[in-house]
Amino acid sequence: MRQIMRQIVLLCSVCLYPFMLGAQNLGVIKLETPDKSGGRPVGKVFANRQSVREFATDKLKAKDLSTLLWMANGVNRADGRRTAPSAMNAQDVDIYVVMPEGAYLYDAKAHALNPVAAGNFRDAAGGGQGNINQAPVFLLLVSDLSRLTRGNTAPDEQTRLFGALDAGIIAQNINIACSGLGLATVTRTTMDKEALKKALNLKDTQLLLLNNPVGYPKK
Repeated sequence: MRQIMRQIVLLCSVCLYPFMLGAQNLGVIKLETPDKSGGRPVGKVFANRQSVREFATDKLKAKDLSTLLWMANGVNRADGRRTAPSAMNAQDVDIYVVMPEGAYLYDAKAHALNPVAAGNFRDAAGGGQGNINQAPVFLLLVSDLSRLTRGNTAPDEQTRLFGALDAGIIAQNINIACSGLGLATVTRTTMDKEALKKALNLKDTQLLLLNNPVGYPKK
């Protein structure tokens, strides 16, 4: 019996080894300094804003990704407050960045991407909607309702409304930033939430609310 158990453990270890190795290979990505003075004039940004569902497959330039994330919900003041407001300054919305090699969590304070899970989760983020999973990056907006309740009470309808509002503001930041940076995007609710919740190891209080695929316009 012990011999059989050892064989099972060995077999499981062999099967899981590639995934474990892949997770180890994902490291912290220290983002470049964002461009806080470039881009188009404000009027042109709003004039050119549109929802786009087809993307070039080119990888996003490091500077563009850095600037986009900072504009979305980065730190813009010495006291740690952000480019997007949030209810009670709870800063409940996290941005998960899904790329072909894996998923990362945006750390606004360090302006870095912390690895979450190795693997290509763009199909789950795309939710089977056309070829939208070809976008090189997905930004997933997740509201942790426990930050809004301070962990003292169970989330209610008002708490969920606050979370949705905060996510909506960040999504708008993403849309306006993409217009200014010459990127293509669209805000969506469609995605395989169960698959993503499992892949990202989300808690029950963390709600996947919106996602923005991002890339360069398809020519």
